[in-house]
Amino acid sequence: MKKPLMRIPYTSPLPPPTPLPATARSLPGALAALQSFLLAPPARPDLSPSTVLLTGAGLSVASGLADYRGANGTYRVNATYRPIYYHEFLASHEARKRYWARSFLGWSSLRAAAPNAGHFAVRDLGRMGLVSAVVTQNVDSFHPRAHPEVPTLELHGYLRATVCTSCRGEFPREAFQGDLARLNPVWDAFLQEAIATGALATEDPHARRAAGIRMNPDGDVELPAAPYTTFRYPACPTCLGSPPRLANGSRARVEVDDDGAWSSTSNAGILKPAVVMFGESIPERVKVAAEEAIDGAGKLLVLATSMATYSAWRLAKRAMDRGMPIGIVNIGGVRGEDAFFAHLAPGQAGGQGVRVDMSTDSLLPALVEELRQSSLRGAGASPHKAVSQQNEGAIFKNMLQ
Repeated sequence: MKKPLMRIPYTSPLPPPTPLPATARSLPGALAALQSFLLAPPARPDLSPSTVLLTGAGLSVASGLADYRGANGTYRVNATYRPIYYHEFLASHEARKRYWARSFLGWSSLRAAAPNAGHFAVRDLGRMGLVSAVVTQNVDSFHPRAHPEVPTLELHGYLRATVCTSCRGEFPREAFQGDLARLNPVWDAFLQEAIATGALATEDPHARRAAGIRMNPDGDVELPAAPYTTFRYPACPTCLGSPPRLANGSRARVEVDDDGAWSSTSNAGILKPAVVMFGESIPERVKVAAEEAIDGAGKLLVLATSMATYSAWRLAKRAMDRGMPIGIVNIGGVRGEDAFFAHLAPGQAGGQGVRVDMSTDSLLPALVEELRQSSLRGAGASPHKAVSQQNEGAIFKNMLQ
């Protein structure tokens, strides 16, 4: 496998953050600052009173999933890890075997995982009229599962489906898992044993390594020295039945072995996960929808992401350029975060911006409860209800058709 041309950004810890306001170092202070942020009037008359969320992998850690850059993230505990690149996946049959073998082992854990309290707190913030939409980098589908009434744009795609690189047809990942099990009975037997012994159930990365397993983000399970070259995967059923035309106008060749596994004599019909892989471009329609989500809100609240990827950071930069107040809740540093808070007035209580260095899984539910109590005291979020109801279903409407 050739050395990739692109480097993975920000794999080392970023500089530690400065909580803003200073009182946000404590839980009560953080809750008060976030309330001020969410309930503050628009910074300008032309800005909406609603907030758009930009979320990352840290939000799903409490669901048992691995992240990239957290305290126990893959880049911290697995120094040799690197994800597969899009150009590698397209070019190499062996690379695809390796990818799908590891995904096959990880799918059962990903499928069994569920949204956590942080995701449901986002739902509650939406019901209060404070959050108009979510843009997430996560591919686990927890946001749309936890709050279908709050529009979610999955910036980097989703693992719940596969997509053909030739015809662009999508197919359910669960059915694909069944095909992988049928084509790879020895691997399936190993998976069933790992499930039965609980080797895949522990959330402790050190215990997993002791069992010879490394669980990486996005349902990737690494088995050092595993015979990945023996793994088989199916072809796109649509292209198998009706091979597409190639760029030169000739008919593509899609062939399978006697069991239905994709054959290396083929030049089309390759299935990939319906995610944006490293080195792959985000579809233009998704970029536009994400920008529209930023432009349609008056504030941006960043949750559980270091924004190391440019696709996320550029959205925060767009919000800053529009004059939107920005809040960040993330354990550890965030890419270029000082620039987002350089303009804050001394002594501001959170309405102009907030930075909290805490975990979302406990902070967000506490924030919801605090807002509910404030509502009972007559200082609730009701002024934003009409905005939420007016926007509901409108954001990302082109993405949902």
